[in-house]
Amino acid sequence: MGQKKIDIEQVRQVAKLARLALSDAEIVQFAVQLSAILEYVEKLNQLDTSKVEPLAHCLPINNCLRTDEIKQSLGTEKTLANAPQKDEQFFLVPKILEEPGGL
Repeated sequence: MGQKKIDIEQVRQVAKLARLALSDAEIVQFAVQLSAILEYVEKLNQLDTSKVEPLAHCLPINNCLRTDEIKQSLGTEKTLANAPQKDEQFFLVPKILEEPGGL
């Protein structure tokens, strides 16, 4: 199987989708780094894992969730104490979605 390289145009496209402003030097650097990662993964794909059992965690842990108990909450004042922006009892966050029909 041939080694797939990440080219500069693919990095530009992903940066655009992620809304990242990258310089030309950064784009070249990321293309090289991402290609190296793919080469490493390709090496891992060559390993025989047919006798390795799948596992969900590398440590022998079983269901480490706490019991679901009712506890005293922090309260609105403490919860919003470090909020960058708030409106009475709510966090204010930047708008990220378009209005319906605003395509």
